Amino acid sequence: MIKLDGIKKVYKTGDIEVLALSGIQLHVAEGEFVSIMGPSGSGKSTMMNILGCLDKPTGGTYFLDGIDTSKASNNELANIRNRKIGFVFQGFNLLKRTSALENVELPMLYAGVAAKERRKRALAALESVGLADRVHHKPNELSGGQQQRVAIARALVGQPAMILADEPTGNLDSRSSEEVMAIFQRLHAQGNTIVVVTHEPEIAEHTWRIVRFKDGHIAQDELVAEPRMARAHVPDEEGA
Repeated sequence: MIKLDGIKKVYKTGDIEVLALSGIQLHVAEGEFVSIMGPSGSGKSTMMNILGCLDKPTGGTYFLDGIDTSKASNNELANIRNRKIGFVFQGFNLLKRTSALENVELPMLYAGVAAKERRKRALAALESVGLADRVHHKPNELSGGQQQRVAIARALVGQPAMILADEPTGNLDSRSSEEVMAIFQRLHAQGNTIVVVTHEPEIAEHTWRIVRFKDGHIAQDELVAEPRMARAHVPDEEGA
């Protein structure tokens, strides 16, 4: 699903060059649940931007679901982001004056999906994250955890190749964080490929593999022997 070979990223400020990533080799198979960790300046944020096709590497190749994104134009990258990646951000990034349902429908609107199908898929996605009774609520009428669940539903409706979550629990309390990780674990069990960027060890422990960055390199890449299972109650797809 994800194949990075020799990824290098250099930022230039005048005559000064800063090497953010140096020769990254990373392969993630379809259906994996991976967390990326590292201190500030380690390269993990740059890595997330490249994985999300928000930035292009200076060197090396990045294949996402069989597509060489390294050679794509900006328009092609935008198309890849829309079709292949479901984003979940720390700040939720919901439209404040728009209902949960309309927020979830938005990426399908850009993709040209018919109104009836948009509504059907958005309702199903909201039900899957336990918000069937909140579809007409606006973000300011929802808790932080509920807003993040709307964001996850929005990420799901395009049926992406990968869900990329950047500090998805950074603005949440511990109970809401557990709810969000419970949803990710269920999505992983259903076969979704999920990459979570986080600085919180207890969040990374919910995943099946942890990749640690340091000084622009992968310092450690290990499987989690016993992933921490989220204990929060989140309704299943039948609303149980």
